Amino acid sequence: MKGIILAGGSGTRLYPLTKGQSKQLLAIHDKPMIYYPLSVLMLAGIKEILIISTPRDLPNFKRLLGTGLSIGIKLQYAEQERPKGIAEAFIIGEKFIDNDPVCLILGDNIFYGSGFTKILQNSVSELSENKKAKVFGFYVKNPSRYGVVEYVDDNVISIEEKPLKPKSNYAVVGLYFYPPSVVEIAKKIKPSQRGELEITSINTEYLKKEKLRVELLDKSFTWLDSGTHESMLEASNFIHTIEKRTGLKIACVEEIAFKLGYINSDQFKELIKSIGKNQYGNYLKSILNGV
Repeated sequence: MKGIILAGGSGTRLYPLTKGQSKQLLAIHDKPMIYYPLSVLMLAGIKEILIISTPRDLPNFKRLLGTGLSIGIKLQYAEQERPKGIAEAFIIGEKFIDNDPVCLILGDNIFYGSGFTKILQNSVSELSENKKAKVFGFYVKNPSRYGVVEYVDDNVISIEEKPLKPKSNYAVVGLYFYPPSVVEIAKKIKPSQRGELEITSINTEYLKKEKLRVELLDKSFTWLDSGTHESMLEASNFIHTIEKRTGLKIACVEEIAFKLGYINSDQFKELIKSIGKNQYGNYLKSILNGV
């Protein structure tokens, strides 16, 4: 299973913050935004990950994350010269995917909820067994702003992009699991009226073949799309509140790497040493000491 983080786009809704850097490098509370989708892929057990971004921003992602070796994963990078739609990620990542199943997550999506790790890991194993694509639905008050899924049990009946009359209140979130066939499907779909290769077009193709499933995230979950000033502030406040009350960090990729066995205790010690004496380093030290 391979993983892709789509961290491109121009970030116009966040101007002037994005005038000099990618929105996925901006802070959500105490971590860069990209740590949150990266942590999701790591929790799913995915170690080979491709980060797609603009030619301008890609060097900054490389500077931040490097090869991924220090946290036990393998990172690769690819350019998306200009935004041409989410589905283009599979065309850009064709060689990286290399006929493996793949999980795509959008770089500005944040997830939090009890049991999420199990849901992710089950999704990986299910895809290997049934070869069916999988999306996730989240209940929203204003579904006409999103891609909307209509379902019976876990089978998708219809999926529409920003419908005027939504058939359900469940928005399709920015997390998708696909079999290797997604690459060829992405190559064949036509651009929408917006001139983009839409992820909804890919999902529609799997729907036609009766190979599209949906899992609904219940009310105990939080899904945040941090693409505006207001939503970024809300996301930061949410993460701050959870971390302050629990004493635990959300999307701490170093902690995840250690607890899931991506790195051993000696490697974790070296990692802590490189981070230095600060709040983040002290937190990791407490994890190492079992505090």
